[in-house]
Amino acid sequence: MFTGLIQCIGEIASKRHQGNEAVISVRSKFASLMLGESIAVNGACLSVTGFRGTEFDVFASRETLDVTSIGSLTNGAKVNLEKAVTLSTPLGGHLVTGHVDTRVQLLHRHTENEAVRFQFALPESPELTQQIAPKGSIALDGVSLTVNTVHTQFFEVMIIPITLEHTTLAGLQKGALVNLETDILAKYVSRRLDGETNKPNGSDISLETLLQNGFMR
Repeated sequence: MFTGLIQCIGEIASKRHQGNEAVISVRSKFASLMLGESIAVNGACLSVTGFRGTEFDVFASRETLDVTSIGSLTNGAKVNLEKAVTLSTPLGGHLVTGHVDTRVQLLHRHTENEAVRFQFALPESPELTQQIAPKGSIALDGVSLTVNTVHTQFFEVMIIPITLEHTTLAGLQKGALVNLETDILAKYVSRRLDGETNKPNGSDISLETLLQNGFMR
């Protein structure tokens, strides 16, 4: 589990494909690591398989390469890094699992004073789209963000200066693909609503009920 608060920016040192899987070496500022510990690389939860000096290795499965942007990273690419939370870690962002749902494309970026407004295409999956709500939480390339607005074809987030300075988001240009993970609470609500909709006899739980009781806005 992660918080979406990036701890440092790493750099891809090498990527070695092994059939439809890969071993990726990352340079970072992490001083100490343990074999098997989880690290979110651009929002994808990966396990450390080796480390030496300032580099560590992670294994990327076929699923990871297919669903995330990890497979398209090249040597020298910058990546957002975050170690897994502990019981004493302040939860300053939101609960992020590191299980990337899909990739979304940056459609437009516009500077507003010192911040930047980013406009991303909504996911192709209607199920994922309904999990993105105004003022709700979302993780893009592992960064915890608040959704500003949601339209029929896109959603927007506002990136403040400190986030631009300490993550890779500042370097994103139009057309870039980023890893998207919707909020875990939105997943459970969506699943429950879908299950109730498909029940033969229906249920007392509805969108109106959730809105009235403060579960949705």
